[in-house]
Amino acid sequence: MIKLEKLTINLSAETTEIEFKEEIEYKKPKSWLKTVSAFSNGIGGTIYFGVNDNREIIGLEDVQKHIEKISELIKTRIEPLANFNISVVTQNNKDVIRLEIIQGTKTPYYYVADGNKIVFVRIGNESVNAPTYIINELIAKGEKLTFDAMPSKYNFDDLSFTLFKATYLQKTGKKLEENDFISFGLMDEKKQLTYAGVLFSDQCPLLQSRIFCTRWNGLDKTSIFEDAVDDKEYSGNLIMLLENGFNFIKNHNKKAWKKLPRTRVEYYDYNERVITELLVNALIHRMYDIVGAEIHIDIYDDRLEIESPGGMYDGSVIQNQDILNIPSKRRNPIIADVFQRLDFMERRGSGFKKIYEAIR
Repeated sequence: MIKLEKLTINLSAETTEIEFKEEIEYKKPKSWLKTVSAFSNGIGGTIYFGVNDNREIIGLEDVQKHIEKISELIKTRIEPLANFNISVVTQNNKDVIRLEIIQGTKTPYYYVADGNKIVFVRIGNESVNAPTYIINELIAKGEKLTFDAMPSKYNFDDLSFTLFKATYLQKTGKKLEENDFISFGLMDEKKQLTYAGVLFSDQCPLLQSRIFCTRWNGLDKTSIFEDAVDDKEYSGNLIMLLENGFNFIKNHNKKAWKKLPRTRVEYYDYNERVITELLVNALIHRMYDIVGAEIHIDIYDDRLEIESPGGMYDGSVIQNQDILNIPSKRRNPIIADVFQRLDFMERRGSGFKKIYEAIR
């Protein structure tokens, strides 16, 4: 049964969540089925059939036949089966088919044809082949795993945890016991470390766990004078990265002061709590399985930028979000939990609000 609706279609532009198709290309269904795969692997989205590239409503005839064919192609070419709704939108006496793809929970969703299985993701207004590191993350999400929870090749006795133990004692007043590593999710009962455990070890053999810090001369990276005033590269465990990144920014955090009758008030370019919140956010939410990637801290004359590998964990676009009301979704929940235990962050997802208020 066709569901008929009369409403106004938003024809402003194709976006991360909207795509227009003038017709249903049955001979080349990959042209739109790749978007079904991409929407399923991301935050969902809607395809409108019967709207051309100029965002003009052309309309379709015999919509019941088209709906049955669309359903058949999705069922035979998308694996696992995507969750979707089909309806007909009537506007200016023309019928447009609206295919709504629901965000999937069994990622990755493949386009399957001619013996090939391809994963697509949405980048801007395009559906593109997913790189390997995104496919790996989609597999982990589909299996309800996160990178930091995955078992590594290292055993607890292979690495040391002097800094982690000392920091935990300082912050909590408690001694870190071996059983705590199990309860925190840093290793299993057979003493095999998870990647979270490896990232908190003194040696931290993951080469991609690095921070590149640069104090640039001017407002961008193309100064006609000396390009960089200072630059450092840090590697190691997460606590050391947090400390080194913080100290680098602090060393270039200019201070001014105002004299009062009996004291003086000091003003820094960047609030130190804000710096900590930003660095913790970068360390917790970055993708650690992108080999050759690292966190970048770039300080210019007028701003501080911190860049962390990987997009939003739920596939959304940060520019479309209200940063004061972003729900807490953690790419690496074990790391986040340990940071909370060390009092580096809170569980309530209030970091952006604190940053905004402090800077304002």
